[in-house]
Amino acid sequence: MIAPALLDNLIKVLINLILATAAIIIVKRDVLSLVSTYSIQSLLLVFVASVLYMENANVMLLYLALLTLVSKAMIIPHFMERIQKKLNIKRDVEFHYLSPTSALFASVFIILVVYFFLFRILGELSLSNVFFLGATVGVSLTFMGMLIIFSRKQTITNIVGYLTMENGVLLFGLFLTELPLIIEALIVIDLIMLTLLATILAFGINSSIEEFHARLNPFKRFAAFKSRLLNNEGEDE
Repeated sequence: MIAPALLDNLIKVLINLILATAAIIIVKRDVLSLVSTYSIQSLLLVFVASVLYMENANVMLLYLALLTLVSKAMIIPHFMERIQKKLNIKRDVEFHYLSPTSALFASVFIILVVYFFLFRILGELSLSNVFFLGATVGVSLTFMGMLIIFSRKQTITNIVGYLTMENGVLLFGLFLTELPLIIEALIVIDLIMLTLLATILAFGINSSIEEFHARLNPFKRFAAFKSRLLNNEGEDE
C-alpha cells in the first residue's frame, strides 16, 4: 500500500502541473498547441482523481476519472483539432486589452487574491494543505479561463477558455464537494454543444470578408436567377 504522505506529494505535483498548463494556454498563440495543452491539463485531472480514489476508495472518483479521460482528454480535443484543420486557423495572434505577458501577471495576481480569500473563509475548517491547494488552484483556474476568454479574439481559442473554466470547477469539486456523476455528464454535454455552436459561428467569424462572400456566392447566384425569373414572368403578363 502506498503511504498517504507520498500520495499527497504526488497530488501537489499534479496540481502545480495543472497550473502550469493554464499559464501555457494563456501565452500560447498556436491553436493546435492550445488544444494539446488543454488535453494534457484534462489528463492531469484524471491522475488527480485517480490518486484521490487510491486515498479514499470512493468509486465516484474512479467514474469521474474515466469520464474525464474519455470526454475532456480524448473526444473534445480530437473534435477541436478537426475544427482547426477544417477552418485552417493555425495561430491566434490578436488580443483584447491584455497581451500574453500582462495576462500572465494578472493570473499571478488572481492566484494571490484567491489564496487570501480562501484562507480567510476556509482557514477555520482545518483542511489539509493538499485540499487547500486544490481548492485554491481550482478557483484560480476558473478565473484564468475567464481571462483567456477576455483577452483572445478567435472563437476557437475562446472555447479553450470555457473548457479551462470547467476544468477549474471540476478540480475545485474534487477537493471540496462530491460532484455527482450525472452533473458532470451534463456539463460534458453542454461543452460538446458549446463546441458545435461555436464551430458554426466560427465558420463566418474566422473567415475574411472575401472568403465569407465566396462561400455565399452560390446563394447569391440562386437569388439573382430567381429575381430575373420573376421579372420575366411579370413582363410576359
